[in-house]
Amino acid sequence: MKYLVTGGAGFLGTHLCDKLLENNHEVLCLDNFYTSSKRNIVHLMNNPNFELIRHDITFPIYLEVDRIFNLACPASPIHYQRDPVQTVKTIVHGAINVLGLAKRVKARILQTSTSEVYGDPEIHPQKEDYWGNVNPIGVRSCYDEGKRCAETLFFDYHRQHGLDIKVVRIFNTYGPKMQPNDGRVVSNFILQALKGEPITVYGDGSQTRSFCYVDDMVKGLMRMMENDQITGPINLGNPVETTILDIAKKIKKITKSKSKIVYKDLPVNDPMIRKPDILLANKHLKWQPKIKLENGLISTVQYFRKLIVLEKN
Repeated sequence: MKYLVTGGAGFLGTHLCDKLLENNHEVLCLDNFYTSSKRNIVHLMNNPNFELIRHDITFPIYLEVDRIFNLACPASPIHYQRDPVQTVKTIVHGAINVLGLAKRVKARILQTSTSEVYGDPEIHPQKEDYWGNVNPIGVRSCYDEGKRCAETLFFDYHRQHGLDIKVVRIFNTYGPKMQPNDGRVVSNFILQALKGEPITVYGDGSQTRSFCYVDDMVKGLMRMMENDQITGPINLGNPVETTILDIAKKIKKITKSKSKIVYKDLPVNDPMIRKPDILLANKHLKWQPKIKLENGLISTVQYFRKLIVLEKN
């Protein structure tokens, strides 16, 4: 099949393009490189089944494809808060444009939504039928509410036009090819540890996240796309909950770093708990994460070690 992957040069998109090509599909990778890197896809440029399209998804695009993965969006707070108006445009206008494309060519389309649609949840773990606790006017709202609106658009296109849609809610994902300046917990901690800088924990570190290794996440996305029975929304993430402080300690141990752990004020509207209920994914997709946190962190640390060496040279 011919796949369009918007945001295909980003962290998750790159791994998805790799796997689709391994399965002998044609891949159109669309990206405007706002937060992604050409370094992520340079190894694919000579593949005859791969094509790179530099394009901003807030503008319409006319292509002939069979299936669409919509990943285009800055996903870390430091990036999506830099230009919140543009973030909303990317999510909402982008959704309208890819939905219009899917409608025209009758393509199946998958939206990568986020656990952030649950906001700072009052129900734990988070199930797909929970409507969330989101601040609609906060500094994170451009992303949280943007993604919620995109889900609305997908289901309205499904109901009104019979569009073949899939919606997944991604929980914290990590692994090689994360951007070093994305401000995410894992990449921040690893780089600080490797460089001997203080490891900055916001709040007291008791807030929790559930970290899923990128290979597991890609398998979940592909299984959802291939499933003919369920539209979603469906949670994809690791149900093993970990405190931020514990992550910092694990990374410090793996890197054998002498960095000190320091504490800073918790950002506004930062969720205190985050853990997916993945019963639906397990039932309909026969999916659950396989890679343990320690093993995934070791692979991610190795990637950033090499990246630091390359930057020095």
